Amino acid sequence: MIKFDPFIHHRHSTRLNNYDYSQQGLYFITICCKDGFSFFGEIKEGEMYLSKIGEIAYNEWLKTELIRDNIKLYSFVIMPNHFHAIVEILYQNTTYTNKNNFSSPSNTIGSIVRGYKGATSHLVNDNNLWENLPNLELYRSSNSSVFTEKTPTLWQRNYHDHIIRNYNSFKKITDYIINNPKNWDKDCFYR
Repeated sequence: MIKFDPFIHHRHSTRLNNYDYSQQGLYFITICCKDGFSFFGEIKEGEMYLSKIGEIAYNEWLKTELIRDNIKLYSFVIMPNHFHAIVEILYQNTTYTNKNNFSSPSNTIGSIVRGYKGATSHLVNDNNLWENLPNLELYRSSNSSVFTEKTPTLWQRNYHDHIIRNYNSFKKITDYIINNPKNWDKDCFYR
């Protein structure tokens, strides 16, 4: 057993100190699959082909805008082992409700990501889609914790974010998202 060392095992927040992530603005987010596994499908000749799990990830992201009336979705892409998106918080919603009578005490980018990750994970688990994965034995035989738990884990802990502050940044990130499948072999998440 490895002894806990706070200098090695301490988790640092990647959020910007003292920044209100519920305020109006554009945000670029990246969410990764647990241990970098390609749960969402594969890229062939620069085009993404979604697995059943990838289809759930795609459809659940589209539902995000329907669930939360204070956000707008922009470009996004489901990649084999991660997800990129631009989301805008249109206004701070202090009395959050939606058409489904769901309420959330928090209206931050973190709560949007948390809701999305939870919804996709529940649908994957409820539909037992783990058994339909290609290369299932490869996943099971790795040193990963993905399949050692009672319920497998779809998502890596946390997420990456970038606050988009101007149009040039928005354009550059949009181009990156759109071209991500074509540039998959150069991507830092490529496996």
